[in-house]
Amino acid sequence: MRPSAAAHPREAILLLALASFNAGISLRCVEAMLPKLAADFGASVPAAASIITSFALGYTGAVLLQGPLGDRFGKLRVVTIAMALAGLASLGCAAGWSVASLAAMRLLTGVFASAAMALGMAYIGDVVPLGQRQVTIARFVAGSLFGQTLGPLYGGVFTDWAGWRASFLGLGAVFLTVSAILLVRTHRGWAAAASSTRFAPFAVHGSLLGRPAVRWLAAVGIAETFFFFGAYSFLGAYFKAEFALSFTAIGLILAGYGLGGLAYSWTVSWLVRRLGERRLVAAGGVLAGLLFLAVVLVPHWGYAIACTAGLGVAFYLLHNTVQLKATEVAPDARGAAVAMYAASWALGQALGVAAVGLAVPWAGYRVAIAAFGLGFCLLGLWLRGNLARLRP
Repeated sequence: MRPSAAAHPREAILLLALASFNAGISLRCVEAMLPKLAADFGASVPAAASIITSFALGYTGAVLLQGPLGDRFGKLRVVTIAMALAGLASLGCAAGWSVASLAAMRLLTGVFASAAMALGMAYIGDVVPLGQRQVTIARFVAGSLFGQTLGPLYGGVFTDWAGWRASFLGLGAVFLTVSAILLVRTHRGWAAAASSTRFAPFAVHGSLLGRPAVRWLAAVGIAETFFFFGAYSFLGAYFKAEFALSFTAIGLILAGYGLGGLAYSWTVSWLVRRLGERRLVAAGGVLAGLLFLAVVLVPHWGYAIACTAGLGVAFYLLHNTVQLKATEVAPDARGAAVAMYAASWALGQALGVAAVGLAVPWAGYRVAIAAFGLGFCLLGLWLRGNLARLRP
């Protein structure tokens, strides 16, 4: 398959990382402002969490089309158009007048913002040799991670300083700017990247689901984010209830996840050499389980920063290994296969947030968060002995 840019692949990957950076901010900005949104709209925090769930559901459905679209029309073309539409949807979020209206606009934002990460990984699979791919993916993901690092802080600072509506206006402006840069730098390669194959997404995904390795990949994608982000998405609300912190302080604590993920991306070459795939996933699961327990037991919120940073490292020890498998599992339809994996982990996040939202009223934040952390731990230990299931 031909690369989808006339520019050098390294430049294209950097531009995709820039798009993923912006999408990462959008993904995580709501967590810090969630208690404020609930108060402004007269809703409970679990009810307002539908704003997070809707983004994940939009992400889930969209990437199943974006993968085959990228394979058919060129990955960079699809990302460029999607970023422009994500910008318009983000501007629409600023006009939200209820939980339902904001959730609807966040769903649209998720539909379009999802293209950068999934198609970026698929593009890397097209142009980077397998032996260099895990490190390249980890460094590409650093763009999204940096955005996710800033996301809670961005949301918290804007909520305290200018109001949550201003945060969505800013996101919309950045999405549109990124789209314009991609258009200028990559449009000359769009025609060459297009394929003559018929666009038949349902047939492609049906065929992929006939492969056992793809089914296992989808199941793992759902499980990893169901447990991890089901717990992590409610840490902001827990910190507000337990320590009465400002939204800026909550954003700073939650930004630790992104810092931990960046630390992983900086050390990924050394970690892969020293641990190997099986020990990476096991270490990620065990570390996350311990840190989710620790973060709800610390006596002072200052200790939580180290916990959230450690959780970022833990998640990517497992997640980056599975990402590599997603680029290997179906090289004949790589865009669609990576999109299916991305849809799976987006669905897992949506289901996890909904499940913890149901658990919190009767179990409390501490028990619900710790229980889901244990689930992620068990997943990592299971993967240690079952990674072979994800091979084509």
